[in-house]
Amino acid sequence: MPTLILLRHGESQWNLENRFTGWIDIDLSPKGEAEALAAGELLKDKPIDVVFTSALIRATHTTDLTLKAAGKQNVPIFGDQALNERHYGDLQGLNKAETAARYGAEQVHIWRRSYDVPPPNGESLKDTRARVAPYFDEFILPMLKSGKNILVVAHGNSLRALIMFVEHLTPEQILKTEIATGIPIIYELDENLNIVSKEVLTP
Repeated sequence: MPTLILLRHGESQWNLENRFTGWIDIDLSPKGEAEALAAGELLKDKPIDVVFTSALIRATHTTDLTLKAAGKQNVPIFGDQALNERHYGDLQGLNKAETAARYGAEQVHIWRRSYDVPPPNGESLKDTRARVAPYFDEFILPMLKSGKNILVVAHGNSLRALIMFVEHLTPEQILKTEIATGIPIIYELDENLNIVSKEVLTP
């Protein structure tokens, strides 16, 4: 049975500063590096054949640290911006409290927690899913079908898009789904890629 492991990158410097990061290429904080190493310790005994990651440094750095800690540094890695975080448009770089002061807390809540309302010049979760799902179908799904064990290291919203697909969730359900930094989510799948089990690994 193939295994699909999803891992949100460790805390970034802008997570720490409570900023909208999106596609801005911000690296991990010291806590984020520690989270990535801890995730690797948790994955030492889990088979991983191929890794997919976004093109952003907080995901690629997490990948490198996690694989090193897991003792799996020879695993092939494929990076693509299709797995990047949701693009937050004009909000990128802004502190979330400052954004609420500028646009109003209710409007910011709608941008953050609605499925199909994008921020100015940015993406909604629906838009993010529209680029993540075809990439998953073309590159990741065939490997799972062939029995490969896959690790995907990405972001809160790009992983929400994948979880929506894998767990067959509605827009309402996925909006309530929280994904912690540095915590692996492991799906055991059958030959038809139905979920046999789901496990969330915590240190």
